[in-house]
Amino acid sequence: MMSPQEARLIIEIRRYRLYPGKRETFIQFFEQVNRPELRDAGMLVFGPLRDLEDPDVVHWMRAFATLSDRERIKDGFYDGPVWLKEVEPHVMPLIAHFEASVVETTEGFETFSGSASLL
Repeated sequence: MMSPQEARLIIEIRRYRLYPGKRETFIQFFEQVNRPELRDAGMLVFGPLRDLEDPDVVHWMRAFATLSDRERIKDGFYDGPVWLKEVEPHVMPLIAHFEASVVETTEGFETFSGSASLL
C-alpha cells in the first residue's frame, strides 16, 4: 500500500495566451501532435481546455509522480528532436505569453477517469 506522500502527484497548470485568432489552430495541433508526444515522453496530460472568458486563452495540465521525474521527463522532451523539430516550430509562433503553476495534490485528491464524462 502506498503512503499518502507516494500517492500525491506533481501537476503543472499551464495557461497560454495565444495571438488573436490562433486558439483553434493551437488546439488542433496540440490534440493531434503535441499531446501524444508529451504522453509518449512519460507525462500524464489533461487538456487542452478552452477558456470560456477569453477567446485567445487555452489551459492544459500535465502530471508527474515526483519533482525529480518532472525535471527528468521535461529535460528529455525539450532537449529532444520531437520538440525541437516537430513541435516548437509550430506552436511557439502561436503563443504570445504563457505561465505555469506547479502544484502538489493533497492527500484527498481525486483523479480523473480519462473520460470526457462526469458519469
